[in-house]
Amino acid sequence: MTVNILFSARPALWPVYEPLLRQNLLDAGLEFHLSTDIPPDQVDYVIYAPNGGLRDFTPYTRLKAVLSLWAGVESIADNETLTVPLARMVDHGLTQGMTEWVVGHVLRYHLGMDQHITTQDGTWEPDPPPLASERTVGILGLGTLGTASACALNSLGFDVIGWSRSAKEIAGITCLHGPEGLRETLSQAEILVLLLPDTAATENTLNTQTLALMPKGANIINPGRGPLIDDEALLAALNAGQIGHATLDVFRVEPLPTDHTFWAHPNVTVTPHIASETRPPTAAQVIVENIRRGEAGEPYLHLVDRTLGY
Repeated sequence: MTVNILFSARPALWPVYEPLLRQNLLDAGLEFHLSTDIPPDQVDYVIYAPNGGLRDFTPYTRLKAVLSLWAGVESIADNETLTVPLARMVDHGLTQGMTEWVVGHVLRYHLGMDQHITTQDGTWEPDPPPLASERTVGILGLGTLGTASACALNSLGFDVIGWSRSAKEIAGITCLHGPEGLRETLSQAEILVLLLPDTAATENTLNTQTLALMPKGANIINPGRGPLIDDEALLAALNAGQIGHATLDVFRVEPLPTDHTFWAHPNVTVTPHIASETRPPTAAQVIVENIRRGEAGEPYLHLVDRTLGY
């Protein structure tokens, strides 16, 4: 039986993904029809991105699963018309890219690289950094991306504390959870990395009260989601010296408006949502594997818990 697969994403992505998906579907031995235009009542699977325009899943009466091209699913997880399984993107290319970005910026702070890059005034003041084992890095969020980043930093010798809403166990990582665990993580983190999902429970995780728990002069790295931080509270903490510097890759409004305070603030580094992205060659493999599983009656990978939103 032919499997009908609808590609619903930004039109520019179709010529990129179509040959990759087609080859993987052929390799999987599936009989399929892959298109951007299939009558809703004939669609078995939707390959989905929010910028594809699809919002109402009610007409998709034959639908078996929605397979997201994005790691973040906050824009679809609460869609009441979607009643079939929803899988988020967990792509080893995306994971590797995020890990490299996080490690790079942690090392930048740890080694004090900004000072030497931006201050070439002839001043000779030797002040070597501590060893990684003497630096505590906190990671909020121990999903796939957070775990990979934590393990990479631990392999370099950093003292890594990871926090998640529910209990986790990761070899070599101090794993904390719950409200008290969050307070303990923040109180020790000289460098803090945010890799939590965007949900009602995680909005403004960093706020006036939680920022005050951190060591004075701590650095913050946010490649996760913009709403994880109360922007005004962060600016106040930066201006007061409670937080030394923040590197922000994600924002509540993107692109970040040109007149936003973050752009001109001396203790903020803005990067344009480049920490990582889905890599089409590896993402196509993940998508097709889930279609194969669906057709074989096997459990889908990376299913979203709709009650939690991730």
